[in-house]
Amino acid sequence: MCEVIKHLDGIDMEDLCGGAIFQAVELGVFEFIDRIFQASPDLVWSNNQNQRNPLQFAIECRQERIYSLIYRLDKTERNVIGNLGDTSNSNMLHMAAMLSPLAKLDNISGAALQMQRELQWFKEVETIVLPRMRDTLNAENLTPRALFTKNHKELVKEGERWMKETATSCTVVGALIITIMFASAFTVPGGNNGETGIPIFLKKKLFMVFIVSDAISLFSSTTSVLMFVSSGVVKKNFELLEFEANWSNSGLL
Repeated sequence: MCEVIKHLDGIDMEDLCGGAIFQAVELGVFEFIDRIFQASPDLVWSNNQNQRNPLQFAIECRQERIYSLIYRLDKTERNVIGNLGDTSNSNMLHMAAMLSPLAKLDNISGAALQMQRELQWFKEVETIVLPRMRDTLNAENLTPRALFTKNHKELVKEGERWMKETATSCTVVGALIITIMFASAFTVPGGNNGETGIPIFLKKKLFMVFIVSDAISLFSSTTSVLMFVSSGVVKKNFELLEFEANWSNSGLL
């Protein structure tokens, strides 16, 4: 196909492989899109029924590798393609504001992490469009950020619920670990003398080794649990709170 399209004009090329291009974008067949664009760079401007070009459609489908082909274009071409509107006057950033396909979201575990991924994707696309396009209204009279908020309200709620449940689970597991280590720290190896109550191995050199290692284990397990909770769940909680704060300041939440 690459050899054939080299000898065709723009209209014939789009008629011949337009459908295949958008199907390949949807399925994430990077190699096909890469070869096609190398053979005929003008196909990057082809449109589907919604007047979206392949790179805009790649954003909608969350196909990162295909979207990365935009960096092969020069800055002027990137600005132009990033600011083109479709049939609903939505630009590239509006498409990043759409909710990811379920097949893509299901690859990420946890609603909070899914929300984080959606934010990262939106911010990446935001670097491509011109600043004035960030406030462009589409046919629904929504800016890209307003559209993002509308499409992700349920995911934000699920993310909050997921973090609360995860924090509770981590607290319970952490309490169990600390309880076990606390009990073992005060369990003397070999037991005590039934008559005197003195540990049987008190005068053995290995007794002090046990005491020191058990104390270190208790301290390490406690610290590890606290660090896990603080660096994991709490971090995600702050990221989601930061999202809500930033977007609330814009009057969107």
